[in-house]
Amino acid sequence: MSTNEALFERAQKVIPGGVNSPVRAFRAVGGTPRFIARAEGAYIVDAEGKRYVDYIGSWGPMILGHGHPAVLDAVLRAARDGFSFGAPTEREIELAEEIIRHVPSVEQVRLVSSGTEACMSAIRLARAATGRSRLIKFEGCYHGHADALLVKAGSGLATFGHPTSAGVPPEVVQHTTVLAYNDIEQLEQAFAAHGGELACVIIEPIAGNMNFVRSSVPFMKRLRELCHRHGTLLIMDEVMTGFRVALGGAQSLYAQQIPGFSPDISVFGKVIGGGMPLAAFGGPRAIMEQLAPLGPVYQAGTLSGNPVATACGLATLKEVSRPGFFEALSAKTRALVGGLEAAAAAEGVPFIADCEGGMFGFFLLDALPQNYAAVMKSDGARFNRLFHGLLDRGVYIAPALYEAGFVSAAHSDEDIAATVAAAREVFATLRQG
Repeated sequence: MSTNEALFERAQKVIPGGVNSPVRAFRAVGGTPRFIARAEGAYIVDAEGKRYVDYIGSWGPMILGHGHPAVLDAVLRAARDGFSFGAPTEREIELAEEIIRHVPSVEQVRLVSSGTEACMSAIRLARAATGRSRLIKFEGCYHGHADALLVKAGSGLATFGHPTSAGVPPEVVQHTTVLAYNDIEQLEQAFAAHGGELACVIIEPIAGNMNFVRSSVPFMKRLRELCHRHGTLLIMDEVMTGFRVALGGAQSLYAQQIPGFSPDISVFGKVIGGGMPLAAFGGPRAIMEQLAPLGPVYQAGTLSGNPVATACGLATLKEVSRPGFFEALSAKTRALVGGLEAAAAAEGVPFIADCEGGMFGFFLLDALPQNYAAVMKSDGARFNRLFHGLLDRGVYIAPALYEAGFVSAAHSDEDIAATVAAAREVFATLRQG
């Protein structure tokens, strides 16, 4: 019995499924999860000492790679001063200022500890600000595990084939309308039917929980117009894309193509915490001032904005805001995606990919899907063979068909070349199969 197998057997006795987040269990791809012992730069090392090129990056936060010296130093210095005080600190202000500096739509932010918490709070705030109850979300977008949002969600839920979660009463989701991603006609119908009762629409601008699917510019433009017309707040969930696809997040990319574009509320996580539990939601002062202690919307958290997490996040944001950072990161990601596409084409395997900044996704299809239904047409069995083939060759991608991948600044040209070479070997076996 291997060390990973022994650990997994032991874990299953005391942790449901042996994991503390479902996709880690390898249920979708089969086999034994790798228990990670340590990480450095672009690599993770499992309990058996095997090293992998890491394209998960803790599901997005590790944009600088693991153990970046400036981040590590900031965290160690903060930890020596104290882990948590339950009182305000100057660093919370600095992190908020750094977020606001790069995201023009945000005038104030509230720091929390998870993306789920941030999305849940953003929706509560939108409902209070509008005096309405109904919300729209899109099939395949995942906004955390708050009850009202677990309706035909993607990511881990899709992996296990459950469109909703048990334990969520029907009355809790009665005000949640679920639409198809990138379907303008359906969007217009929903606003025609419910516009006057819609508090908000929440959307992942690039849906990283059905692998990597962009919201088209015409769709986002029409969504913004309809929200304006009906007094509905647009919540952009940038937990994954914020400071990952561009310095100003995905919203900055849409603003370049849609004059005057900006969301009403933005949600951030992952990169802004640099690997520590930290997230945030923010928007114009007039909306944010409805939060307690100024307004009637209650939200609180014992560890919100704790000094170690804010030190980690602030050091990370300072590094990614350096001139040329995103240009270099984007070039690495494009090199990886281009290499994978060429390797698949050389072996005659259907494969298509897309990327932005340090985020990418691929499908064993002939064309990029535009919504959840199209994503579901991917060849799951073939993906599983690709996953294990890469894993055996020291390349760690997400153990699920529905998850995006992430490149860090620590990935070298050699890492990318080795990944592409490994992929071509596996593609050759897929062709034969």
